[in-house]
Amino acid sequence: MEYRVFSLTPNRGASWGGNKSHSNCYGAKIRAPHALVMTFLFRSGSLKEKLKAIVQATYTHSRNLAYFVFTYKGLCALQSRIQGQTFQFHSFLAACIGGWLVFGENNNINSQINMYLLSRTLFGLARLAVEKGFLPEPKQDPFPLFSSIIWGLILWLFEYHRHTLQPSLQSSMTYLYDDSNVWHDITDFLIYNKSHSGK
Repeated sequence: MEYRVFSLTPNRGASWGGNKSHSNCYGAKIRAPHALVMTFLFRSGSLKEKLKAIVQATYTHSRNLAYFVFTYKGLCALQSRIQGQTFQFHSFLAACIGGWLVFGENNNINSQINMYLLSRTLFGLARLAVEKGFLPEPKQDPFPLFSSIIWGLILWLFEYHRHTLQPSLQSSMTYLYDDSNVWHDITDFLIYNKSHSGK
């Protein structure tokens, strides 16, 4: 059975409890596996420290999503209530305020979420521009060219301007392109292979 504690707009029914539980659940599903893998692959420290980092990252991700969803839907409802109807700019303005308040702090979690959204936003805007006639419909699939440019740029940055890349990406690429230059024994294929300085 479905319960709605309060109605936000004719098309938006929600409650703080529903927003929070959905956001916490989604955040945990997304962040916990990622944090688990990245922490045990690239983070040094004791088992206790690693587990603490995983729990903290999962909690921060889930909490921020819950805060943002509640802020966004609340501001959308407030604007609709004040103006008597819903406009497209309500969504944009509410999300801008929520993004500033919740995801405006420059930390690892927010940085990863914002960069994830950036790529999806650019894809969406490109498709919208084609739909609206601002850009011509591609005669050929542009994805191969897109892939070529992305990989060319990211490897150039990694090789010659590594400090500009996000830390977790640096760690992943260092493991793939630098640590792979060092061979220890057959266990390199079975467990995490890390180059040893001085060897």
